[in-house]
Amino acid sequence: MNEYKEKSRATFNAQATTYDTTMQGAHARRLYPQVVAALADVPEAGELLDVGCGTGALARLVLEQRPLSRVTGLDLAPNMVAQARINLQSFGERAQVVEGDSDRLPFRDESFDAAYCNDSFHHYPDPEKASFEMWRVLRPGGLLVVGDAALPAPARALMNAFIPYSSEGDVRMYSRREFERILGRWFSTVAWENAGNHACIVRARK
Repeated sequence: MNEYKEKSRATFNAQATTYDTTMQGAHARRLYPQVVAALADVPEAGELLDVGCGTGALARLVLEQRPLSRVTGLDLAPNMVAQARINLQSFGERAQVVEGDSDRLPFRDESFDAAYCNDSFHHYPDPEKASFEMWRVLRPGGLLVVGDAALPAPARALMNAFIPYSSEGDVRMYSRREFERILGRWFSTVAWENAGNHACIVRARK
């Protein structure tokens, strides 16, 4: 397994039981309402994919606010998968959680109406391949929503200079132009917007 993936798996395995209540998951939690809002025009009974689902906390919000939808969560860290299954068990067949890799999604082509990944994209060693995989599993017209960190150019450059020394599996913080280039290779439209301090929401349409 790729070194970055090994670090990410170890980091999030260790955080699985505390991620929802500590500072480690605070940035991700701040984006939950905005990711949910970005899914507003997805069909009410849609099939959704949560890539890098973590503890399933965001999937739970999606399922609560979209009572006709089904969500499949995927995560690289087995402890996160186990925690998500516990957190989502009350939704029965509307929720499924699998262990898997963002750049080898274990789903057939055109399986989902929408996909989202929150505070996860900057952990992908091969963002182009992960983007293709998310594009591949979406139905025509399907929506991808990415919530992630966003920093001004000087701070982003400094962060990216230190990321190789991180023990948590971070790979790179991306600019608006980089998101548009990476996702635009596959998706027909890419829309980027600020989401408060140090964050962004990106919508890409197949």
